[in-house]
Amino acid sequence: MSEHHILLEQVESFPGVQIIRFNRPEKKNAITEAMYGRMAEALKTANADPAIRAIAVLGTDGCFTAGNDMKDFLTYAMSGSFSRPVAFDFLQELADSAKPIVSGVDGLAIGIGTTINMHCDLTVASARSLFKAPFVDLGLVPEAGSSLIAPRVMGYQRAFALLVAGEGFTGQEAKDAGLVYRLVDPAEVAPETLRIAARLATLPPEALAVSRALLRGDRAPLMERMNEELVYFAARLKSAEARKAFEAFLNK
Repeated sequence: MSEHHILLEQVESFPGVQIIRFNRPEKKNAITEAMYGRMAEALKTANADPAIRAIAVLGTDGCFTAGNDMKDFLTYAMSGSFSRPVAFDFLQELADSAKPIVSGVDGLAIGIGTTINMHCDLTVASARSLFKAPFVDLGLVPEAGSSLIAPRVMGYQRAFALLVAGEGFTGQEAKDAGLVYRLVDPAEVAPETLRIAARLATLPPEALAVSRALLRGDRAPLMERMNEELVYFAARLKSAEARKAFEAFLNK
């Protein structure tokens, strides 16, 4: 089913752009392990393909993604397994991407739906979007390197509000915080995201790669922080606090 829930497209009107689109609207695009695996493979393939010059990540109308599928969280929490979650493979491919990534957010961007954008070079969003990372509410901790990236991008207090206090940011607030590049009308999110990605795909690839690497800096501290977060995150998934929060969410 992951093929249906993650759509991979390349269209003639946007040459050189690999489109990765969440497509599980009936579940608010909640991400399952199979979906993470498909996205990780798509990023790996795109980065190895010289014909792909840029990557665009999109959701559906009114929803980017509501984050990790809570049933998967609960299953993992009850499994007794300490194996590395497939989500981390996806996040590693995202953070390591050699190609520029542009995301388009309309509506809900919850949990990893928010932190994905911290690894994107540019994010287009609608004003009606909601960026929210209720990690602590769920008995968890920040992930995806967000504990390192967010304070750098938006300052400590905004990062604390987003990642610890669980405060939601509107599209405008996310733009003010530096998480979003441009606000557009909801109907323009996908077209504008693809227009920008297609523009990046026309740039001289070597100059683009070097310039991007200079701006992004040394990736080692980010990978170190992601691994550190993973240790705490995996442990918290097994905690009584987290199980209680997951069960309460699923019983709503």
